[in-house]
Amino acid sequence: MTTSSSVTLPPDYDPEKDEGEFMNPVMKEYFRQQLIAWREDLLKESEATIQDTLQSTELQKPDMADRASAETDHALELRTRDRERKLISKINSTIRKLDADEYGYCDETGEPIGIGRLKARPIATLGLEAQEHHERMEKTQA
Repeated sequence: MTTSSSVTLPPDYDPEKDEGEFMNPVMKEYFRQQLIAWREDLLKESEATIQDTLQSTELQKPDMADRASAETDHALELRTRDRERKLISKINSTIRKLDADEYGYCDETGEPIGIGRLKARPIATLGLEAQEHHERMEKTQA
């Protein structure tokens, strides 16, 4: 899925303090590592949920209230896993954008997305202004 990089990330690297070119190789490697770590965490959580919760959950409880509670918990776990599955898909897509040198630029304007925004939301595809405009349009159409 990911290509191994020959770029070494300096210890305590902060892309906001990098005064080099936007999305230089070190900056890209920083975000690649962040995305891969995030994806691995989500996959570990998913495996743990499957092993611990979903496979061991007894939905056939004699008490109706207990059964309803167990079914609700089970459904909630499934919804959470589905959200995480979609997030993993977005992370994979973002890693592909990194590999194609398209990462960090707004899908609507083509302008660089702020480093602070990318640190907070590494899968961001819109700059702050474009995201705000998108959210305003959603509110008026809802």
